[in-house]
Amino acid sequence: MPHAVFTPIGTTALVTGASSGLGAGYAHELARRGADLVLTARRGERLADLAADLAATYGTVCTVIPLDLACPGAVGELVSDLGTRRITVGTLVNNAGFGTYGTVLDSDPEREAEQVALNVQALTALTHALLPGLIHTAQTTPGSAALVNLASTASFQPVPQMAVYAATKAYVRSYTEALWYETRATGLKVTAICPGPVSTEFFAVAGRTTSSFRGMLTVDDVMRTSFAALDRASTPPHAVSGRRNALLAGLCARLPHRLVITATGRLNRPAG
Repeated sequence: MPHAVFTPIGTTALVTGASSGLGAGYAHELARRGADLVLTARRGERLADLAADLAATYGTVCTVIPLDLACPGAVGELVSDLGTRRITVGTLVNNAGFGTYGTVLDSDPEREAEQVALNVQALTALTHALLPGLIHTAQTTPGSAALVNLASTASFQPVPQMAVYAATKAYVRSYTEALWYETRATGLKVTAICPGPVSTEFFAVAGRTTSSFRGMLTVDDVMRTSFAALDRASTPPHAVSGRRNALLAGLCARLPHRLVITATGRLNRPAG
């Protein structure tokens, strides 16, 4: 299949949740490919350290905007700040998100509402606000613009004990695939990245042990999947990171739905 290398040289990429893990991984790879960066997350000190590292390593111009995108009005504040700075975003990586672990009955409703606000509402609002600039960049500088939304292999089936997280990621994948179709004639590269468990801070935040997971992905694994998808002449609507994960995602579509939910529930139940 013919390949078209994704080259964001001379453009600006915005990465949300950039202070660690996958967000920092995307920032490094985009900087390596020649993009300037806007970095946003809650932890300003970590963003400043990352910006200094990117500047020293790649000569990248970085703009640091500390924000909690789950807060009401935060997306509007971010978009307004970008306008004041006259920054046009050519690539958007919606990486910010978190999960929680436990039954719906035992969950904290405020925490679950924050999860929906960040994983779904902020992603949707930011995408809608920046989409015209992404498309403009794609049309004026072909091969330089992308929209990458972080979904998950949890998007392919309900996940008992992580019901809200899996539901939000199903939304992200569905929403992104629809955008992939709607923008297919613009040259904008649109894809939802679906990793399985990754060795990051995610599970500590979710309150979930990683001892039951075998063969966890690394940040580099997910970066390879992401940029391989972007480098394709026809970027796929979603890309699953890891061969085993891709196989399991495919099986979920073919097996009886009740069986899939039951098996997932058993695999994800608390130890003991």
